[in-house]
Amino acid sequence: MTTAIAPELHSPASAEATSDVRSVATPEAAVAVSPALLAEHVTKRFVVDRRKAPVTAIEDVSLRLERGTIHGVLGANGSGKSTLIRLVSGLLTLDEGRVEVFGHDIEREELAVKRLINRVSVDAAFFKKLSPMENLLFAARLYGLDAGEAKRQAAVILARLGIGESRLGRPVEQMSRGMQQKVAIARALLTSPTLLLLDEPTTGLDPRSKLDVQAFVEEVRDVHGATIVLTTHDLAEAERLCDRITILAGGRVVAEDTPAGLKRLVNERYGQPETLEAVFMTFTGRSLDDDDVESAEADTE
Repeated sequence: MTTAIAPELHSPASAEATSDVRSVATPEAAVAVSPALLAEHVTKRFVVDRRKAPVTAIEDVSLRLERGTIHGVLGANGSGKSTLIRLVSGLLTLDEGRVEVFGHDIEREELAVKRLINRVSVDAAFFKKLSPMENLLFAARLYGLDAGEAKRQAAVILARLGIGESRLGRPVEQMSRGMQQKVAIARALLTSPTLLLLDEPTTGLDPRSKLDVQAFVEEVRDVHGATIVLTTHDLAEAERLCDRITILAGGRVVAEDTPAGLKRLVNERYGQPETLEAVFMTFTGRSLDDDDVESAEADTE
């Protein structure tokens, strides 16, 4: 594997600003007490038509993620994957249940949680008139990172993802969809998130770029001990990256295990081939190219 990025992107100047959360995210004793992510009986409803009852996008979902793992969330369009990511990241409010990130309640300790997480969406937002470097340095300022160190690390991360020096000053709006997604991933990694939420991060990337991003995701886990939640429609990607997989259907958890455990289950119980595609079809009853999007989630995307 290529040279890893520096193991710690936070500068001494930012250490004091984040001391309230790093005490939980860093010491091994504290980490052992709390999982990286704990969601218990989470429910989210949307009012699509005030003349009708609210539509439930997520219903009674519980998850527990240990530190340093990649946890995949699979499901057909409209199954609630993106809604779940948005709930964990604080972009949506919970209707029922609770979520903790390294022991911090996402509602009562919102600032502490936001310092620990970052999110990459398939619909990444930028200042499109700015360059990749300018976008990353703006994010660094928001997180209180030292400007000089952030600029050095930004160049390392962007280069690692295939964005060389010649492209650092080019406006993002002039870059391809795939390159823009790489900038979004680099921006998230610059802040050294302890919990990284990746919502279909490789959608739209060419095969080579997709492999680059997948290798970097593995590196972030293996070298830096980050915990990663990954939603994807790419079953090969899920099998390569994920330590465990949760499958959603209709906003509910219908199966959870390691990739090998899920494949073994559908073979032994249902007589299906030991493939993730068979797992997906068995538990969702839908194909990956099914574009029948549940109205509630479609309205919130």
